[in-house]
Amino acid sequence: MTSSQVGKIHDGSEAVGGDAPEEGYERGLGSRQVQMIAIGGAIGVGLFLGAGANIAKAGPSLIVMYALAGVIIFFIMRALGELLLYRPVSGSFAEYSREFLGPFFGYFTGWTYWLMWVVTGMAELTAAAIYVHYWFPAVHQWVTALVFLVVLFVANLISVKLFGEIEFWFSMVKVTALLGMIIIGIGVLTFGFSSAGDTASVSNLWQFDGFFPNGIGSSLMTLQGVMFAYLAVELVGVTAGESEDPEKTLPKAINTLPWRIALFYVGALTVILCVVKWTEFAPNVSPFVAAFAKIGIPAGAGIVNFVVLTAALSSCNSGMYSTGRMLRNLAESGEAPKVFSKLSSTKTPAFGVTVSVLFMGIGVILNYVAPGKAFGYVTSVATAAGIWTWLMILVSHILYRRAVDAGRLPASSFPAPGGAKCSYVAVVFLLFVTGLIAYDAQSRICLYVMAVWAAALAIGWAVLKARNPQVTQRREPELEKVG
Repeated sequence: MTSSQVGKIHDGSEAVGGDAPEEGYERGLGSRQVQMIAIGGAIGVGLFLGAGANIAKAGPSLIVMYALAGVIIFFIMRALGELLLYRPVSGSFAEYSREFLGPFFGYFTGWTYWLMWVVTGMAELTAAAIYVHYWFPAVHQWVTALVFLVVLFVANLISVKLFGEIEFWFSMVKVTALLGMIIIGIGVLTFGFSSAGDTASVSNLWQFDGFFPNGIGSSLMTLQGVMFAYLAVELVGVTAGESEDPEKTLPKAINTLPWRIALFYVGALTVILCVVKWTEFAPNVSPFVAAFAKIGIPAGAGIVNFVVLTAALSSCNSGMYSTGRMLRNLAESGEAPKVFSKLSSTKTPAFGVTVSVLFMGIGVILNYVAPGKAFGYVTSVATAAGIWTWLMILVSHILYRRAVDAGRLPASSFPAPGGAKCSYVAVVFLLFVTGLIAYDAQSRICLYVMAVWAAALAIGWAVLKARNPQVTQRREPELEKVG
């Protein structure tokens, strides 16, 4: 939607106070669902599957990398939170880029966030197919990926309430399982039961070639994979236009992020690396599945495999949700075909979701052509697109704080601690991670993909400017009292 349309509902009437309804959307996401979407967004396939390869590179020091990246993610989310309570809109990242940096950046950010979720959806489908392969090795990965793609697509077309409910239960499974893993792991360490009891020890964190077994450089190189694990934490911002009470639910969801990171990432990894020495984990196997297989709990590895399958499907489900909303935001701004702006009878952007799912189907083809490399290819592209999105959130926040300090804009009811200082720190960190991606020959390909993507968007912008110059002009948003 265009900036000038903020604060109007579908029939053209004015919005009231802080309700800020998004045009035509149903506010079908309750507090319970938004909270669990926020929690589940921080627990994805990047942790459950990607951590295996990162443990092989960094050993126990991976714990520090997750903690460091987690601090930066909190800075990003508090910056986003301040912007969301200043103006809560669906497709928020593109809207804020459009307002503070200009129409081109809104256009570029919206399309790049769409790309991020499309390729993330491919990664999740690949991971889900790998997990099913654990039980049914005779079933081809591409078949499983296709079945999951169709099922989630149908669910997303029905209603936002169904999306929220599915995501709630997916997230509930992930959270409950991770808590169970941590408790069982602590039990093994404390009481020494199970077949892993004899070797389980906190000393496993430094006993095998030290805490940084391959050097600090190798540990830092895992940051690109670690950042992929945190993709989707910003999804709570996309739900802003469909949350029942954004002034209350969004700050609560964002403020719980530190303990979620501390418990589910740092805590869970610390426990499994104490229970099983890091040298026993393989790159292409979930460390959580491997840890439970080592502990020897009957059907334990199978249960964990089901949980990580749920995590992958949860993220893919979120991807379908967010891509449809972002395409609609672009269409309402004149930056995508108008057909994407239409809502179905169930108030979902059905056409946008359908087109996004068709592109996610490329992941099914990748699983057919290169099943062993599909996951690595798509995660690197998703990380690069995610870093751009986070950078735009941070830069928009910095410019917003300047406008507030100058008296040009009203202050948000949810200011980020430290003002813009933490945003500057996060910008430097993300640029550093981008440098690491450029340094690594294997992941560098994603920067080439992003360069081609940027060139394609630049051509699209030039065509857009020639056909409809008004779309490319800066517009002032209609502000509302929020919070």
